[in-house]
Amino acid sequence: MPASGWQKFWSDFSESPTAVGALFVFLVILFIAIFAPFISPYNPYDLATVDIMNSRLKPGSQDFEDNTFWLGTDGAGRDMLSAIFYGLRVSLGVGALSGLVALIIGTAVGLSAAYFGGRFETLAMRIVDIQLSFPSILMALVILAVFGKGVEKTIIALVLVQWAYYARAARASALVEKNKEYVEAAQCLALGDRRIILHHIMPNCLAPLIVVGTLQTAHAISLEATLSFLGLGLPITEPSLGLLIGNGFEYMYSGDYWISIFPGVALLITIVSINLVGDQLRDIFNPRLQR
Repeated sequence: MPASGWQKFWSDFSESPTAVGALFVFLVILFIAIFAPFISPYNPYDLATVDIMNSRLKPGSQDFEDNTFWLGTDGAGRDMLSAIFYGLRVSLGVGALSGLVALIIGTAVGLSAAYFGGRFETLAMRIVDIQLSFPSILMALVILAVFGKGVEKTIIALVLVQWAYYARAARASALVEKNKEYVEAAQCLALGDRRIILHHIMPNCLAPLIVVGTLQTAHAISLEATLSFLGLGLPITEPSLGLLIGNGFEYMYSGDYWISIFPGVALLITIVSINLVGDQLRDIFNPRLQR
């Protein structure tokens, strides 16, 4: 995108102060997630530094060595602020990776279905319709119940419940683009189908895919958190925000609210910020949806 294009995009995006604020919040969260090992006050999963005697300390408490735990500690004595930083790293990583793989698969299916049509399009879209008729959480639960928990298995489950959204969006955009003159000109030049799809049709379908990708990333993060909270997602060796919430749920009735509440707040802020950015992108790329 040329400089003038970026300037116009930012001008349109900045018309919503809420979206700009959400983008800033998300960039801060992304920075924390990437550099969590360097900016965390402690390493919450280094057994040599975790002291069980510091378990369930209230926010702002200090241990015997005058170490301050600003958000308190969990049942194992881990610093909650550091655990949230590491949890953001895991949650964002799983959500982004699963979204990227689902984007590639769904876009390939959607573009191919729109371009070639025929039986392949009918079959592919019927599969998409059937999958979208089931709740995502239900499909993910079934997949993980069959294959078990684990990072790779959770990512596979998230990919399998997301790709249909990308396929539907890609097909809808490609159906419009494939009948335009530039595609007919490419066909007259005897360019290969693969080249036409990848170099001509797909670049003009990116706008709706970016919007879907943004919103689906937030959905993937929330879905992973739900699965981990239920004990079917990530293992305890890869603690996400959902797992942190689940670990602290048993202490809620004893008054140790911070073990679940603070990771829940971090998860909520992350999802809301991504959704607000996605909503503004949707309005920019499709002005007819603006209020």
